[in-house]
Amino acid sequence: MIEVERPVASPCVSICALDEQDMCTGCQRTVAEISRWGRMDNSERRQVLKLCHERAVAAGMILGL
Repeated sequence: MIEVERPVASPCVSICALDEQDMCTGCQRTVAEISRWGRMDNSERRQVLKLCHERAVAAGMILGL
């Protein structure tokens, strides 16, 4: 039996506002990442989630571990 991996969920938190760098202040994705999300495979989505985490840490929104 082939196990199908479920799609990685969007990091959207329904706070959709772009800053001066066209970065969403809610999820920390760029406009390009948001628009491509539906066409990304899970590997690409995980890479974007890692970038979102790094951006949130750099912005002081969350603590880095």
